[in-house]
Amino acid sequence: MKGIRLLSLLAAAFLSAACGSKSVRTPAPQTRQFPMALVPTAISDDAMRLSYMADHYWDEFFKPVPENVWLRDSTHTEGVGDEELEQNVGNYVTFLSYIPVSEAQNDVDRFFTQLETFQKADTASNAFSKLVSLICRYLYDPNSPARNEDLYLPFVKRLASSSLTDPAMRPIYEYEAKLCSMNRYGTPAADFTFTDLAGRVRSLYSVKAEWTLLFFSNPGCPSCRHIIEALEKDAHVTEMISDGRLAVVNVYIDQDLPEWKAYAGNYPADWYTGYDQSYKIRTDQSYNVRAIPSLYLLDSEKKVLMKDAPEEKVIAAIDNLH
Repeated sequence: MKGIRLLSLLAAAFLSAACGSKSVRTPAPQTRQFPMALVPTAISDDAMRLSYMADHYWDEFFKPVPENVWLRDSTHTEGVGDEELEQNVGNYVTFLSYIPVSEAQNDVDRFFTQLETFQKADTASNAFSKLVSLICRYLYDPNSPARNEDLYLPFVKRLASSSLTDPAMRPIYEYEAKLCSMNRYGTPAADFTFTDLAGRVRSLYSVKAEWTLLFFSNPGCPSCRHIIEALEKDAHVTEMISDGRLAVVNVYIDQDLPEWKAYAGNYPADWYTGYDQSYKIRTDQSYNVRAIPSLYLLDSEKKVLMKDAPEEKVIAAIDNLH
């Protein structure tokens, strides 16, 4: 009897232990705030601090961790909520805008390498799809106030060749990279001819000034009207135009000439206003005008300083010209 009782107790203990082991669960994936990079205290120069943040912004986010530590679902990426992730993409793009273009392009390329390496090491992550979507929207959407084709170029070139990219999307990214390669920062802007209000055919390069603001506009376009008013109200801009230091070349690139001619009197008289009589800009996409209005800032040699940039940034840049 004692032997039977002992066996029963051992069996009960075994079952108890077995039930206990079933109750031990893997911790649920966690949420977290975006892990910010910290600038070393030894770096005190503001420009160097900006460069450091642009270079190291994603280091903490992409640190490898054991599987299932961070929540990944339709509203979280590596534990960070969608709204916070998007906010930090915006912050990152802002840091990039304050450093030299070539340096910012290198940082974008480094970011893509970090993202690609992280995704390949953990194929269950949703980081690649989420961040690609956000970067494309911020840097390339024609309505984005942060759009910047010069920064999008290194990103989209990597997308076009990455093994993580949907094969059906690669030709699209290759085409976008081709378009972004035109009129890059620091390169001579493509020349073209236009017919002015007096019927004279001019070329972009025949307009002589220290700076040229190239403005692609449409008659009656509310956003174009807003830009015209902002330029006319800016004392520094109007002074530079009056002194001949800044030339505004305002070109219509579509085909409804009667409408354009009827509206043309609304443009400032001291601008170079005309239309593309050959439709070359529209047909050969030499300027990749994806939306109207579109602004370019050029130097005295017609080299590109700003490409299809938001109005606020262009006017601020002109205000800083001396």
